[in-house]
Amino acid sequence: MTVVASEPSGSRPEVRAAAGALRGSREAGVAVFRGIPFAEPPVGSLRFAAPRPVRGWDGVRAAVSYGPPPPQGGHFGMDALSRDAVGDDWLTVNVWSPEPGPGAGLPVMVWIQGGAYTIGMSGLPEYDGARLARRGVVVVTFNYRVGLEGFGQIEGAPANRGLLDQVAALEWVGENIRAFGGDPARVTVFGQSAGAGSVAALLAMPRAAGLFGRAVAQSVQGTFFSPELAADIATACASELGLRPTVADLSTVAPARLSAAGDAVGAKMAQWAGRWGRIAHRSIPFSPVVDGDALPVTPWQALAEGAGRDVGLLVGHTRDEQRLFTALDGLLGQVTQEQAARALHVFGPGQDGARRYLDGFPAAGPDELYELVHSDWLFRMPSLHLARARTAAGGRAHVYELTWPAPGMGGAFGACHGLDVPLVFGNLDRGRPAVLIGEGPSPEAEALSTRMRAAWTAFAAHGDPGWPAYDTGQCLVQLFDTRPTVTAYPEETSRLIWQDHTFPAIPLIGR
Repeated sequence: MTVVASEPSGSRPEVRAAAGALRGSREAGVAVFRGIPFAEPPVGSLRFAAPRPVRGWDGVRAAVSYGPPPPQGGHFGMDALSRDAVGDDWLTVNVWSPEPGPGAGLPVMVWIQGGAYTIGMSGLPEYDGARLARRGVVVVTFNYRVGLEGFGQIEGAPANRGLLDQVAALEWVGENIRAFGGDPARVTVFGQSAGAGSVAALLAMPRAAGLFGRAVAQSVQGTFFSPELAADIATACASELGLRPTVADLSTVAPARLSAAGDAVGAKMAQWAGRWGRIAHRSIPFSPVVDGDALPVTPWQALAEGAGRDVGLLVGHTRDEQRLFTALDGLLGQVTQEQAARALHVFGPGQDGARRYLDGFPAAGPDELYELVHSDWLFRMPSLHLARARTAAGGRAHVYELTWPAPGMGGAFGACHGLDVPLVFGNLDRGRPAVLIGEGPSPEAEALSTRMRAAWTAFAAHGDPGWPAYDTGQCLVQLFDTRPTVTAYPEETSRLIWQDHTFPAIPLIGR
């Protein structure tokens, strides 16, 4: 459908998208449109279905408030935010544009938030796109289904509904973004944690091909499930309700009850360690499923085989990925020799993974070893291997590592997981991640944020973030710190430990 936009007027800019006219607001020089449906609400007869195109509307629709989030798990109080929301338009997009109008032709950056595929909503203050948009890009954020609604392996429903939602959002961007000042031929998808895992998945999904030309993956979550594992977890979740994991049984269950069942299983996953392996030790009940259809193979295999070779890739991680989780578990500075040994045994690669860590880091104590192996398994090595898979197939990737230690909370968190989010968005004083920055963002934090936003927007605009592409010879990466430098990848010992690991789909161990 052809998209036509009218010029914005005053403080209430209007555009005409494919489904109808929209009126947004103007905030600090940026036009903002919130809560635009990109698919029909996935409720009622559409519960657990692939997203359906949204129906049009008459008149001018107000687009000034975020849409209600999809059902959430209970972490960080997100379930309460979901329960208190009004309406069931779970699948909505938000747009920030410095120049709304079909002739602007600006680069487009589409954000996919993280949350372990269990929580996540686009309306959080840390994802406000205004500061990023003021660098001359159109910023899009959106909701997608999480938990059992989006990633549970439910009989009679398509797998990876959360990923299918992401594809539908990108299709909406392709059809509509010109009206908001964006260029549909210059779309960059970027995400962090589970959002970065989603970016990796999209690179491997045939139905996402052509929907974006560049991709940024920040701290790629490396968990991808086999169908058998995902089905076994869904069975355990449904059993919490005395039901089977089928559309017939679950489609009438209140969303909050379904989310609570997923939380209940997540809280006691250790009892299934003999069947579910490593993810049971990290309480990760949901991840994309390598189903052979929507997601034919893992992202690492797909990229190694040449998938998306022409899509520019920027990928990286933080230095101290695990530190935040160690603190949340109450183990910061408290890891015992036994806990470290157990972590090395469970998460180290191969039969001799624990020994290789002990040999590679002979001076490391229990805390460091515990954090190293967790960081490497879940985020650091999945991110690096994505870049190496791309370059091995003749493609191009730029790699970074965030090494700047967060000053908030007395500096205890280092360069931890999630620190990159406020720095990339420039939202240093709002949202939960702002606690990492500390009271009153320092000039150092502001300067680093400016550099990262400049790199991300430059990459979106023309594919070059400002440092050399990674290759397997020099292995050059950008270190983001007080004084950013380009150097050889600093986690060489970890790289060697993991060099032969392939990050396959996680299997069901026992039946």
